[in-house]
Order: sequence, then C-alpha cells, then structure tokens
Amino acid sequence: MSVAAATALVCALGLPAVPEAAYAAPGDPAPGGGTGGTVAGGRSLEDVRKEVEGLYRKAESATDAYNLAREKQTRQEKTILKIARAVVKAQKEMAGLRQRAGAMARAQYRGGGMPAQARLFLNSDPGDFLDGVTLARKGEQAAHGLIGRLARTQAALDRYAESASREWERLDRSRTKKAAAKKEILRRLGRAQRLESRLAKDERERLRRLEEDKARGAQAKWLDTGILRELGDGATALGRRAVGFARDQLGKDYVWGAVGPDTYDCSGLTQRAWATAGRSIPRTSQEQWRLLPKVSVKAMRPGDLIIYFPDASHVGMYVGSGAMIHAPRPGRQVTVAGAGSMPILGVVRPDAR
Repeated sequence: MSVAAATALVCALGLPAVPEAAYAAPGDPAPGGGTGGTVAGGRSLEDVRKEVEGLYRKAESATDAYNLAREKQTRQEKTILKIARAVVKAQKEMAGLRQRAGAMARAQYRGGGMPAQARLFLNSDPGDFLDGVTLARKGEQAAHGLIGRLARTQAALDRYAESASREWERLDRSRTKKAAAKKEILRRLGRAQRLESRLAKDERERLRRLEEDKARGAQAKWLDTGILRELGDGATALGRRAVGFARDQLGKDYVWGAVGPDTYDCSGLTQRAWATAGRSIPRTSQEQWRLLPKVSVKAMRPGDLIIYFPDASHVGMYVGSGAMIHAPRPGRQVTVAGAGSMPILGVVRPDAR
C-alpha cells in the first residue's frame, strides 16, 4: 500500500497518524483566529454542512432514479426494435400469403367460377373422377391451410401492434421519469454548489475538515462496538482484483453519472471495479442492494459492497481493516474512508456462489 493510501486509511479509521490538529467545532474559535462556527451571513458552518450534505444525498438518490429510468428506457427500446423486426417478417409473410390467395382466386375464375366439387361430379370418366377427388381434397386442404395462415399472421400482426403500443407508452413514461430525475439532480447539485461557492476559501477548507471530523466520529463509534474483531481480511481472487482496481482510482474526481475511466460517481466506481474483476453488476446502488446477494456486516470481506442510508443512495467497497473506498460527492475525490463513517444499510457480495 502506498504512503498516501496508508495515511488515508489511518485517518479513515479515526487514528492519529500525527498529533491531531485543533479542528474548530461549531461556535469554537478557528485555528489562526476567527470564528470556526459561523460563515458569511451569520449561519453556522454545521448548518451549511448539513444542508450541503442533504442536497448531495438527495441528488445521489435522484441519480439512482435517473439511472434506473435510463436502463428501463434502453431495455424498452430494444424490445420495440425486436417487435419491429417481427412485424417486418410477418408483413412479408402476409404479402406472400395474399399473393397465393390471389393466384387461387384467379385460377377459380379461369375455371368459370364453378366450385371444384361441382366440376368433379360433372366428370363422366371414372378414372378422371378418382383423380379429381384427390386433387379437390388437396385443393380444399390448401385453401383451408392458406386461410388459417392468413388469420394467424393477421392475429400476430395485431398482437405486435398492441405490444408496440404498450412499449411506447412505457418508453414515454421512462423518458419522462428520466427527465424529471435529471432536472431534480441538477437543481440539487446547483443549489449545493452555490452554497459552497459563497464560502471563502478558508471556510471551504473548514467545511471539508468538519465533514472529515464527522466521518471520523461515526467511524470511532462503529469501531467501539468491537466490530473489527469480527471482520476478516480474506478475499476471493475476484474480490482482490476489484479492490485493486478501486485503489488505482484513488484521487480521481467524483462526477455525477460518471463510470470512468477518469471520473466516477459512487455506483459507477463499484460497477466498473467488479466489471474489471469479471462480474457484471447493476449500475445503481439501489439496484446493487436489491439484486445482489446480501451478507451480514460481520461477515463482510474485501470486495464486498457496503450500501449506505435507508434509501440505499450510496455505496462503497470494503477493502479490509475496517475501511472502504468510495466516490463521496461532487467536489471530492475517490478516497479511503471508514466503513462505519455513514449509516450502513447492509452489505452485498457480487461474487457470492
């Protein structure tokens, strides 16, 4: 492990790598003078932190809704394309059947319009009569068969038309949901970014330290439960590959909707890491939680995915020793953090057998 990664791991676990800095709590004097708890406008830095965190979390939750709607849209477009190909095939068959039906009608017209059965009984030659019986029967069977195929093909075309209509309606709903989710995401992200942009440079740095302080406090409480004694560091070969990929992304920027290779959102990082390891997993943290095999927190091993918050709106990858790697939020980079630094909903295992 690199020095930078090791230092990040120590900090994530809430252990002092160097003598601790005197981080200002809300209302306390800030290092170097000034008030650590207030910012321009008289608001406390803690209030700003809570609002910014809440906005980014809501944007992340809406991102899952957006990605899910996008996946549905892709599936529906493929279904519509499949239906369209089936319609083309059925239409070609229908054209051929109609051509054959027209040929039969013309043949009957050339025979004077008299039904084959009537012409058969007017024939006085016994041999011709028997041959005519066979031909008439075959002709009748062919006519019935043709009529049946015409009816079945038309019924298939009707079903395809109905299915296509339903799929178009679903596609429209998915597009509407995706557009609404994107609008919500951009609104939340814009508001959070405007809040942060109003802070002075030193206030933004204090906000970052306050976020880290809160995360370390939550991690320390989690470790105080004795959980670290329960956890193992054994990983499968696939898990090690996924963790190795995640480590290689440390320091890359979080960007909404990104799946690499230069930027990631939280579930984009975990999906790409496991794809590199050879396992395809769902795109969103909510779908990862819903569809992947669940394991207990005490049983988690490196490579497992930790799902956070009651709405499963965030995900990180457990890397061992009580730490995880994740893409936190806009304005931050892929980093090592304490596995207990946020409220854990549960753990899923992409390589479960």
